[in-house]
Amino acid sequence: MLSVRDLSVTFGRGRTSFRAVDGVDFDVYPGQTVGLVGESGCGKSVTSLAIMGLLPARGNTVGGSATFAGEDLLAMSADQLRDRRGRDLAMIFQDPLSSLNPVVPLGVQVAEVIQRHKGRNRADAQREAGIMLRKVGIPDPTRRLKEYPHQLSGGMRQRALIAMALACEPRLLIADEPTTALDVTIQAQILALLRELVQESGTALIMITHDLGVVAGLCDEVNVLYAGRIVERAQRHDLFARPRHPYTGGLLASIPRLHEERGRRLTPVPGSVSDNIPWSGGCAFAPRCASEIAVCRERTPELVPDAGTADEGRLLRCHNPLPTGSADPGRVEEETP
Repeated sequence: MLSVRDLSVTFGRGRTSFRAVDGVDFDVYPGQTVGLVGESGCGKSVTSLAIMGLLPARGNTVGGSATFAGEDLLAMSADQLRDRRGRDLAMIFQDPLSSLNPVVPLGVQVAEVIQRHKGRNRADAQREAGIMLRKVGIPDPTRRLKEYPHQLSGGMRQRALIAMALACEPRLLIADEPTTALDVTIQAQILALLRELVQESGTALIMITHDLGVVAGLCDEVNVLYAGRIVERAQRHDLFARPRHPYTGGLLASIPRLHEERGRRLTPVPGSVSDNIPWSGGCAFAPRCASEIAVCRERTPELVPDAGTADEGRLLRCHNPLPTGSADPGRVEEETP
């Protein structure tokens, strides 16, 4: 359904330029949930905004291709993208309060999508908007249609965004950390809702998150990003059972475990995202990596099939990967929300 090839996004020009996304490749198939995982600043959200054509009109350069149903989204005009967005592909943003218009009633905002892409009149669009709010679990939708975003709780606002995104039954849905600002109970409800809607409609989903608990409960295939590049790709169970890249292992090791003794210190990934070297000079993760060897700062690792495992479709970008027995194979099932 979606084929992204050599996607790159560069902000600024000349010596002050910064490449936020650097040659990202991945595919999404109908009904599949693909995860883009990594710390803040690794290029996840910029990747999604580039695919949707929502980056600022100036100050950036986008390269590569994003082929959706046989057409390159990156080569489309603004009018062509507007026809696609909402109808064929849609996006759920991270902060619903800033994504919704604060001075327009919720019903108008949801109905607008239906009017624009389905050609309904105002009355029919409002009726369908109420049906969508009820479908995503918002109680008393008739009353909620008349309310403004600030009158709804965070969970309801996020559900309203999901209703807007799914109103025209898109074939591809991008969710950019949709549970970040919500408490754990509402997070679980939103994830269960997304899982159910994807299964019912066959919509493909790209889940962008830094929360590996979300990945464990929702994604089929996982792409781990670091400094704008994919460093590991694997099926969900394979990734959790046998993390191969030291960065993936560090992310997994930093998760609190309910079964471990109380008071045990967490194991963080050392340093910060800014502690890296250019990919042109070696592995960007080398300054933070406990498995670093000399070649890591001399030669750029390529994303190639992982020769250390028999996992189908598994890719790895690392000169000195973790051993295959570095994690408990049963842990992913135990920690799935």
